[in-house]
Amino acid sequence: MRFSPQLRDLSWLVARPIAHRGVHDAKKIENSESAFAAAIKHNYAIECDLQLSKDGEAMVMHDEALDRVMEHKGWVKDFTARELNAMPYKFGHDRMQTLGELLEQVDGRVTLVIELKSEFNGEISLVRRALQVLKTYAGPYCLMSFDPEMIAAVAQFSPTTVRGITADRAIDPYYNFLSVARRLALREFSHLPETRPHFVSYNFRELPFQPVSQIHQQGHPVISWTIGSEAEAAQARRYSDQITFEGFLPE
Repeated sequence: MRFSPQLRDLSWLVARPIAHRGVHDAKKIENSESAFAAAIKHNYAIECDLQLSKDGEAMVMHDEALDRVMEHKGWVKDFTARELNAMPYKFGHDRMQTLGELLEQVDGRVTLVIELKSEFNGEISLVRRALQVLKTYAGPYCLMSFDPEMIAAVAQFSPTTVRGITADRAIDPYYNFLSVARRLALREFSHLPETRPHFVSYNFRELPFQPVSQIHQQGHPVISWTIGSEAEAAQARRYSDQITFEGFLPE
């Protein structure tokens, strides 16, 4: 398993713990302006997620469906950015942001670790829109995804953009919609010649794992997710350079 992306100094990427969807709690919903403001206050890096709206806008949202966190039902992709922005969350006073609005809020104060969500169907419009919005952003950021095709597209369209693979061993039932061959490819990182990631973000419960260890040994940072306590953080830090956390405030 050999690949040779350009090595660079990514100390900024792993300098601070990474707040999973911001610092959210019973009063601040995930991936919201309030959750991101709390992360900035504590000088944490921010992990966030993007979904594509009906009119092609990059929206800050984790799920494909609205039901879990919004008062509305349906799919993000079936509503325009304006419609999504007008929908209330299940609690709080925030509204769903566009990527552009998030960039205005953060304004380079902390690192953004941006996950591109995917249906694993070859659709890369979200990649194009995210790169377009980020083109003039001067703050520190990177893009990552579970879907190798998304990261291969980032490598193709914007080779200098720092990019990573989010991964686990692909054994969760979530992956059952993929063929066995595709699941094995995800597990074994056989996409590396196309994706050429600068870092890996990996499920800490499944570390150590030889393919990840090999990437790490080649000089690429490993981030672990999702850490819920100081005890888990201590375990995760044995095999990774930085943690992605929620539910507590690490040092």
